[in-house]
Amino acid sequence: MAKIMIIDDSRILRRILTTTLTDAGHEVVADAGNGKEGLMLLDKVTPDLITLDITMPVMDGLEALPKIREKSPSTKVIMVSAAGQKNKVMEALKLGARDFLQKPFEPENVIEIVDRVMAQP
Repeated sequence: MAKIMIIDDSRILRRILTTTLTDAGHEVVADAGNGKEGLMLLDKVTPDLITLDITMPVMDGLEALPKIREKSPSTKVIMVSAAGQKNKVMEALKLGARDFLQKPFEPENVIEIVDRVMAQP
């Protein structure tokens, strides 16, 4: 199963994702409250996949994504977005995100997307 980092400013959402992912057999190796913290954690861990919120303080997902891709090119990224962020999601996909997860989400949707992205070469 995958080693995953969660980057989201919502502590509750990080907890929900952690539970969902670990219950499905994945390992959450780190979590961060914004893109800047996530980038610093990439010096210590090498996740297979990152879930990255688009809207966060300090450094948002669209600012962090190219830096993550540069620092850890083999790490796959799934963007997490709220409804009404279609333009930002499209921009994230152009920047190298593999897929996106729209809030609010069901646990089975999270696992389906993670499994699909991890199956990609």
